[in-house]
Amino acid sequence: MKKEYIYVLRLCERLSNGGAWTAEDEKAVDDHFERLKSMNTEGSLILAGRTQTKDSETFGLVIFEAADDNEAEYIMRSDPAVAGKIMTGEFYPYKVALMRGMTD
Repeated sequence: MKKEYIYVLRLCERLSNGGAWTAEDEKAVDDHFERLKSMNTEGSLILAGRTQTKDSETFGLVIFEAADDNEAEYIMRSDPAVAGKIMTGEFYPYKVALMRGMTD
C-alpha cells in the first residue's frame, strides 16, 4: 500500500536573492515541471504548486504517493530542480486529512 508524502521546495540562495537565471536553471525548472506532469499522469501526484510571491519566502509543495521513505526521498532527490541544485528539498511523511470532494 502506498503512503503519502510531501516535499517542500525553496529556490537556492543565489536565485532567491535575485540572482540572474541561467539557461541551465531554466531547463532544470522546465524538466522539474515535466516530471510533475508525468507523476500526475502515472497517478502518484496528489498536488503540486507554489506560492505566488517572488522573494526569499517563496516555496513550492509536492504531495505524492510512494511505497516507503526510501522511495519518497529518492523521488525528491531525483527531481531535476533539486538534483540540479536550483531548489532545495525537504520531505516528510504526510497524510491528506480533507480536500475538496472528500466526504469521509
